Amino acid sequence: MARPAEGLNAPAAPALSQAASEWLVWLAAERRASPHTLAAYRRDLEDFLRFLADHLGGTPDLTDLSKLAVRDLRAWLALRAGRGLEASSTARALSTLRSFAKRLARQGTGDIPAIRIVRTPKIAKSVPKALAEHETESLLAETETDDGWIVRRDRALFTLLYGAGLRISEALDLKRRDAPKPDGKDHVLKIRGKGGKERIVPILPVVAEAIAHYLAAVPFAIAPDGTLFLGARGDRLAAAIAQRSLRALRQRLNLPDTTTPHALRHSFATHLLGSGSDLRTIQELLGHASLSTTQRYTKVDAARLKAVYSRAHPRARG
Repeated sequence: MARPAEGLNAPAAPALSQAASEWLVWLAAERRASPHTLAAYRRDLEDFLRFLADHLGGTPDLTDLSKLAVRDLRAWLALRAGRGLEASSTARALSTLRSFAKRLARQGTGDIPAIRIVRTPKIAKSVPKALAEHETESLLAETETDDGWIVRRDRALFTLLYGAGLRISEALDLKRRDAPKPDGKDHVLKIRGKGGKERIVPILPVVAEAIAHYLAAVPFAIAPDGTLFLGARGDRLAAAIAQRSLRALRQRLNLPDTTTPHALRHSFATHLLGSGSDLRTIQELLGHASLSTTQRYTKVDAARLKAVYSRAHPRARG
């Protein structure tokens, strides 16, 4: 079996390796795929090529891809299932392979016709786990009991996630120059989300005040283009550190295990919906490409209403 091609940790003939490298470059340059997305696509393709090398008994090339039958792809899916991989992971891997096949076809260098016949595994749509409003309030209030700069940072970050519905990665990508002025009016943030999509998010005064409170205490000088949220040593705050801080808070307050930074984003959307906001507005604020993604929150609100009804209605209690 041939040595894995440069850039791919999997066996591949030179032409196939070159096509894969060009596809990844295209994803980064033309589709603005994030480094995280590119790494996932690379792993998926490498996984498939390693399977193919074992399945065919040799180094795969472009011709091998065009000759694949549906049963070959199903064998790959069965192998992944046997390894205990989630349906969502396999669905993404199939999407990766379809994207690569489309690129090959457009370039006229190859194709994987069988990929168009194989069905994507069904994925159970999970309902976002949001905190109750009183749980969110207790979480943010808890960070006011200590005046250390790191506690101020955590409060500013968690208040931002809940008050603006940001993803943790979006918040940690903010620069010092993005910080809202506490006395400013109608302040907004320009956020670049998934797929490079930009959106405008209004910032509440309480969020601006929490960030200003943090900046007044942080012991490091932050340049305008420097990272807004810093770690204990003055470098960029890692998402894992923020998650650990929130985990400690939830344990202290006896909050659900689903209390994560992303749950604050879900809570933002759920509480807006419960207060009468329309789905289109929430879609814009969250930066969802599809309204169907935002519509998941209607299930959360319906579940909340049902629980309230069950507790309050006399006939339900009986």
